[in-house]
Amino acid sequence: MITIALTKGRILRETLPLLAKIGIEPDEDISTSRKLMFATSRDDVRLLVLRGVDVPTYVQFGAADLGVAGKDTLMEHGGNGYYEPLDLRISRCRLMTAGIVGARRPTGRIRVATKYLNVARRYYAECGRQADVIKLYGAMELAPLVALCDEIVDIVDTGNTLKANGLAPREAIADISSRLIVNKGALKIKHASIQPLINQLSAVVQQGSG
Repeated sequence: MITIALTKGRILRETLPLLAKIGIEPDEDISTSRKLMFATSRDDVRLLVLRGVDVPTYVQFGAADLGVAGKDTLMEHGGNGYYEPLDLRISRCRLMTAGIVGARRPTGRIRVATKYLNVARRYYAECGRQADVIKLYGAMELAPLVALCDEIVDIVDTGNTLKANGLAPREAIADISSRLIVNKGALKIKHASIQPLINQLSAVVQQGSG
């Protein structure tokens, strides 16, 4: 049995058509089901539907053989226990800093709100700037407006949400897309099953960008 962990939301919606092209389709409509584990059109493949932040953990510890997660999530997680063999080139966006339009940054220590604690700490350290990083799970755009922080680190797609809240993007940290990851042990033990699947997905991605 090959277990594939998928990320809920936009990534899931964009991943399912790729899997369908290689003959893997859930046996029921994921969007209307309350289940979290699904059999598929292949007897040897099942799907898990998880919060994105949990996908790398499931793959790292072998509860899933493969997973699909955003590069932002993988950067925050740290990458232990799995390989990242394929950029699926879906759910593209950017990880950026952002702040109030026209506001100047403090010259000394800066206060940053984000759910990407590890990424933010690395980024500001590499820039040689001292930063106090505050963990937030949502409503990131509100934080600078109420003086919780000087700027935020968050995913930016169209930038419309930032604009609507009087914020503007500042510096790009990374270009983000969804990646296929595979458990290191599973790739060795189930290589004959997993490697062809990776190759098939790679061919689909190449065709889509051709």
